Amino acid sequence: MHRTALAAVVFALVAPAAAAETFRFTAIPDEDQSRLIERFSQVADYLEERLGVEVEYVPVKSYGAAVTAFRNDQVQLAWFGGLSGVQARRLVPGSQALAQGSEDDAFVSYVIAHESTGLERSDALSDEIEGMTFTFGSRTSTSGRLMPEHFLRERFDGAAPETLFSRVGYSGDHSRTIALVEAGTYDLGAVNYTVWDAAVEEGRVDTDKVSVIWETPPYPDYNWTLRGDAEERFGEGFTEKVQAAFLEMDDPELLASFPRETFIPADNAMYEPIEKVAADLGLLR
Repeated sequence: MHRTALAAVVFALVAPAAAAETFRFTAIPDEDQSRLIERFSQVADYLEERLGVEVEYVPVKSYGAAVTAFRNDQVQLAWFGGLSGVQARRLVPGSQALAQGSEDDAFVSYVIAHESTGLERSDALSDEIEGMTFTFGSRTSTSGRLMPEHFLRERFDGAAPETLFSRVGYSGDHSRTIALVEAGTYDLGAVNYTVWDAAVEEGRVDTDKVSVIWETPPYPDYNWTLRGDAEERFGEGFTEKVQAAFLEMDDPELLASFPRETFIPADNAMYEPIEKVAADLGLLR
């Protein structure tokens, strides 16, 4: 055998195999970062075991950063809200919503109020909220901005929040919204109901200072979305494997960290109502 050919054979035998590609995912930062890292590190371990590839959770600092990481292929999977999922799938053709929590098919937001407002829970928003101060969560949060603003506009004849309230803020996440209203920095706020319920259950909210005064009608929200090129990167059938991993997740502790009772199938068409509202409010490019 020619020396060069022999050397090539020897190199092939002793050289390490190319490292398998790491599958990376992220999640919108809808509450305290430390809680997110704890939750999604456990999800990474679970997915690694189910998918047979190395899995890494990549934390991000904003909803927009989650969409950008997905668009730029820094992550191949993301736990998005309804709006951020729509934005991401529009930017990466072929991407698919694979699963949602059983609660996400009919999600709701709460409007919460500081006790100084004197407002109590009602089936309809009171005219008294006009002129008060109000904080949303992230500017691109489905449950913390998009749908609450949509229902506020419906209730008050199309009035923009900036004309309805004396001051409007954007806290960045649901945990921060609760803290700001509890402190009296804002009279009112819009929050994801699961974050509120979990915070109350865990004793992280002083319900003598802040309480729920209204619940929105239901709408579709959170979803796991996978990039359209995942099959090329990780092999045929990978999409089905990822979806099955979520649909078959049965660890009560892991599910409770979301919190969700279980995950159910999702598809892009389910989020068309979110896309329409976002377009109407000028939140889609």
